[in-house]
Amino acid sequence: MTRRTGRRGGLLATALIAALVLLGAGLYWFQPWKLWQDETVREALPTAGPATPAPGFGASATPSPSSAAGRATPSAPSAPRTLARGSLISHEHTTTGTATLVRLPDGSHTLRLDNLDTSNGPDLRVWLTDAPVKEGTAGWRVFDDGKYVSLGKLKGNKGDQNYMIPSAVNLADYSSVTIWCDRFDVSFGAAQLQSV
Repeated sequence: MTRRTGRRGGLLATALIAALVLLGAGLYWFQPWKLWQDETVREALPTAGPATPAPGFGASATPSPSSAAGRATPSAPSAPRTLARGSLISHEHTTTGTATLVRLPDGSHTLRLDNLDTSNGPDLRVWLTDAPVKEGTAGWRVFDDGKYVSLGKLKGNKGDQNYMIPSAVNLADYSSVTIWCDRFDVSFGAAQLQSV
């Protein structure tokens, strides 16, 4: 009787430990508490960025001749210029706001998210993609099927924020923006970019 009770106790302890490990892994993986935590970011539009412009959406695909070679470089606009814009639509989570591609006075480019409002979640990224934005569940998982570039982690699930676009990125290759959950390979929301 004692041996049988001891064996049951050992099995029960093992099952309890396994359940706790699974619960811990599930909590880490899904991070459900983020659904009730908002991170608001209020960034102003930058006035300058990296020195080299990204080609596409009105920028030259070839670098301008350097002044060191004795040639003059064309002057940059004195104010930020909107190149493309789109309204965010909901996918996996309700998402609203505006995505705007902006050329800064120094020739660099930034993606600006204005009035963003989405759910918080694990491992959210901001991507430029070549995928078309589709309504409903048909559009949730299309953004990693083709060409995309990550602009970094989502700074906050609410507010106004800027994401610098690397100079090597050819903006003409990308037509949409997604708030992408890298952990579950799903779009929280996306915007089709239209030239302005």
